[in-house]
Amino acid sequence: MSLRKTSFVEGEVYHIYNRGNNKQEIFHDKEDYFRFMSLMFACNSLNNFKSDSLNKNQTPYSFERGNTIVSIGAYCLMFNHFHILIKQKTENGISKFMQKLCTSYSMYYNKKYQRTGSLFEGKFKSKISDSDRYLKYLFSYIYLNPIKNIDSNWKEKNIIYKKDIKFFLKNYEYSSFMDFFNKRIHFMILEQKAFPEYFANTKVLEDEVFSWFNSPLGKA
Repeated sequence: MSLRKTSFVEGEVYHIYNRGNNKQEIFHDKEDYFRFMSLMFACNSLNNFKSDSLNKNQTPYSFERGNTIVSIGAYCLMFNHFHILIKQKTENGISKFMQKLCTSYSMYYNKKYQRTGSLFEGKFKSKISDSDRYLKYLFSYIYLNPIKNIDSNWKEKNIIYKKDIKFFLKNYEYSSFMDFFNKRIHFMILEQKAFPEYFANTKVLEDEVFSWFNSPLGKA
């Protein structure tokens, strides 16, 4: 996978996303999801990384990363796509990180499922966060994504089962939203200090995310 030609600016925040080729599933079971999350940690490094070094008997977070090349503020994995909120720390940091991440995961996936060819739908997509309001909204947008697993048209509806939705999102294992409430080891993927301190505590974060249920942006 070649480096992306887009010029990412150091210190700027971007919403990175991509999905499976032809909208195919890219995560089939818990092992797949957790492999991708492990790679988000291990690939965020100036050091060379071999995906084969992550085996079932090794704790991926024991990998000596050294200096990181990006800061990750939030992420969410769905069965056929992913979202990552990311800030560049070094020259070409985002491109290098995504190249290592997607290549390593594709190698793992193709080997496990005995397939060949491209796993992802072309190069990853990116949108710059060009305002403080939009950046704050992106946290909510990313964390609300798993609701699609329950109701794909939730944005067009007035959700009446909010209590169930809140429980579901706070316990969705493949999003960093859960990390704030359960303090999993995957919390090490994030670098909160690199992003504005929008959320003083979990109550503030929860109120902010769920405030978008019936808002204009939430229906965008």
